[in-house]
Amino acid sequence: MTHTALIIDDEADIRELIALSLDRIGLTTHTAANLEEARNLLQTYQFDVCLTDMRLPDGNGVEFVKHILAVQPDLPVAVITAHGNMDAAVVAMKNGAFDFVSKPVDMHLLRKLVTQAIKANEGAGHVASPSIQPPPPQPPFVKPIAVPGASENDVSDSQENSASAADSAGSLQHLSGRRPSLSATALDSIGAGKLIGRSEPMQALRKMISKVARTNAPVWITGESGTGKELIARLVHEHGPRCDAPFVAINCGAIPTELMESEMFGHRKGSFTGAHSDHDGLFKKAEGGTLFLDEVAELPLHMQVKLLRAIQERSIRPVGSSEELMTDVRILSASHKDLAAEVEAGSFRHDLYYRLNVICIESPSLRQRSADVADIARHILRLISTKEGLSTCIALSPAAENVLTDYAFPGNVRELENILERAVALTDGHSIDVDDLSIDLTTTSSLSQTSLSDTSASNDETSERQVILGMLAQTRWNRKLAAQRLGLTYRQLRYRIQILDIDQKDTGT
Repeated sequence: MTHTALIIDDEADIRELIALSLDRIGLTTHTAANLEEARNLLQTYQFDVCLTDMRLPDGNGVEFVKHILAVQPDLPVAVITAHGNMDAAVVAMKNGAFDFVSKPVDMHLLRKLVTQAIKANEGAGHVASPSIQPPPPQPPFVKPIAVPGASENDVSDSQENSASAADSAGSLQHLSGRRPSLSATALDSIGAGKLIGRSEPMQALRKMISKVARTNAPVWITGESGTGKELIARLVHEHGPRCDAPFVAINCGAIPTELMESEMFGHRKGSFTGAHSDHDGLFKKAEGGTLFLDEVAELPLHMQVKLLRAIQERSIRPVGSSEELMTDVRILSASHKDLAAEVEAGSFRHDLYYRLNVICIESPSLRQRSADVADIARHILRLISTKEGLSTCIALSPAAENVLTDYAFPGNVRELENILERAVALTDGHSIDVDDLSIDLTTTSSLSQTSLSDTSASNDETSERQVILGMLAQTRWNRKLAAQRLGLTYRQLRYRIQILDIDQKDTGT
């Protein structure tokens, strides 16, 4: 099946350059010089991908992205931005754009982007399709200089490598069909056997993963420790167009500061003491796939600057190298900390936060989905029973199930796993009772069950201050989360912190 692309740009040479490049990988192209022409073409043809400039004579590219998604919600749109105008690209992706490409346009990356966009639109709810053959990994190369208006011969010499064009064509010839909206059954299949639960927060999470997976936009995953943020990142990768490429996860808090740059970007032999050979960094290992930065708030400031540049320029420089290498990775990041508060405190760069937080996914705590606790517990017990080689699966007594459902789980799913592993070891039979759980029932979220309105009604400022201090300590000074648990808006909590003269040192954190 032949795929069709819509190219919108007011510069004729750029339209021709992109059309020639996409023609080499088997796409049929239609071009428009302005939004009016583009709207007419959208009414006439069914497109598989759209490339649009951000600034056009009769309108703005971001507004047109919104228009396209309203008319054809399944059409992936990539925006073309001026060099260095990352802010505009972020705004476009926040409004639904699949990805962006900067001028001067790198045709090698553009073809890969188009391939990924069409692949993202193929099928419904698939994890990996064996019929789709991605382009083979490309060797590192120096960032080329593309000149708008260059002749076809110039393009052939600098960027239009015939082998890579053939590779992209090979990947596109297997792609067919437009991605329909996911059915309820397809949504349930997202994270099957991993993402357990059918509560409202989990259904919303599955829908969000489905939507986010179909873009190349950076994703920020927020949530308490133990809620499965890495699992969410893996599912975004597995249900997206990069599913056949590597998924590389890194805990930013586990790498020594002095080794951080080398681990991320790689190094060259002899660049420092102990560098006995060239080393590929994590960006290189994730080439064409996804790089997951867990606990990204732990990055030192000097690495935040380097990461920001790698995201904006889509290039890295290994330690000891004088050359920049183009990189094609999707960045997913997570932290249990409130990055907005870290920015406010000056420990995290605002511009990097803005780049990482293009799309936000919140990983719900177990307290927010207590209806799923029993299902998750049974799933964990099946895994433990299989691992221990038990002939009969360990079960929960009704009383133990009720206790777990009512428990606050400050450690979330990770704590539930530990409780059940300990219970399996302690039980004498094939059923876990309340005593086997060995949990302190007096800690079942006494703070979260305390109504701040009750303390306010009694006009007892001391009691109110203690409740707020306790909740801030429990949430590690995550004011948004504390406000949610206390039944307040974020602004209301900030006001009460101010009038009650509460300081972070008062919580001992």
